[in-house]
Amino acid sequence: METEACCEQPEDPAVEPTESEVREAVPEPANQVAADQLARGPAEESEGPRSKEPAATESCAEEGEGTGTRSAPDPERESGKTECKERRKLRKTNSWKMVRFQDPSMDDEVLERDSSAESLFPEYAMEEWTSTKDRLLRKKALEPGNPQVPHPTWGQEVTVKMQCVLEDRTVVEKDSKLVFVIGEGDVNQALEECVMSMQQGEIALLLADSQYAYGLLGRDPDIPAWAPLLYQLQLLDVRDKPDSLSLSIADRIRIGNQKRERGNFHFQREEYCMAARAYCMALDVLTTRRRDGSDGGVEPEEEEVQDDRVKCLNNLATAQLKLEQFDEALHTSRDVLSLEPDNVKALFRTGKLLSDRGEYKEAMEVLKKALKLEPATKVRSCG
Repeated sequence: METEACCEQPEDPAVEPTESEVREAVPEPANQVAADQLARGPAEESEGPRSKEPAATESCAEEGEGTGTRSAPDPERESGKTECKERRKLRKTNSWKMVRFQDPSMDDEVLERDSSAESLFPEYAMEEWTSTKDRLLRKKALEPGNPQVPHPTWGQEVTVKMQCVLEDRTVVEKDSKLVFVIGEGDVNQALEECVMSMQQGEIALLLADSQYAYGLLGRDPDIPAWAPLLYQLQLLDVRDKPDSLSLSIADRIRIGNQKRERGNFHFQREEYCMAARAYCMALDVLTTRRRDGSDGGVEPEEEEVQDDRVKCLNNLATAQLKLEQFDEALHTSRDVLSLEPDNVKALFRTGKLLSDRGEYKEAMEVLKKALKLEPATKVRSCG
């Protein structure tokens, strides 16, 4: 891809000889062949690979000079020069903004350049692309699935084999068994939308615009801003979401932490609504209760579940403050204190929220307790 050249470089005779230089070099107007050779020669010697641009220069010289006489320039000649310059300008214009994924079925060489990781999928016969109404998501079926099994729906749990690459075919995601619940924000919107259009066993390509993926912020360090993504997907399994009360405590802890980490991801991106939603879903899972209402955890597991709940509640309260949901943040902070009365973060947050509500007496009691536990945070938290 050529860098856009400046259109105003009069000192380069190989780009466009001036009218006076041509006249001096060719004193006899009848010798048109010599004039053509002079205009063509330096460009071909000095510019080598850029033979097309000197050709355009030659045509400009011919249009501008005519028979080589010294008559005053007329409007037709000036317009010819302008038109030629515009053609050169358009020819050199940088076109990187128009670069997009090529159709993999039409460009085998591009697929072969992916040497960073071996593809999870063999070659299959291609069918036509389908797209959403906004044309920001496009899908191409490589192999059909089982038509007897219905499409996945909102709230179901799916297992997907997938690989994701950037425009230069750099692999940025790869998972042979990715498990997520549709609609819970475990993955980006592109994957959720595509999976709901697939049948079990189907293999497909998904071309996703950045608005359905990682948008303006990208994903550090591997996905840049506004990057479209190309996925290879296979829908392996579809099932109803399991009831959290039927899961083992270890599975609840694992799923709860995954939801909390997803909330942290959204919080760092300042997507506070999605962060709060993820924290709430984590809290729904992080419990030791059984279906019959009894407590089914042993002491170490109960302590781990409680620690994870405290983390989620503190994070949820912070997200609620960002959303200016002050009553909800106060309620969440008090939930933290019910599990861990000496939690300094929750104490300071509760005291500040009570003060903002005008409940100064209770606020002073809470803040005094917080300062006794951690005096060093006085300036940072109350300043």
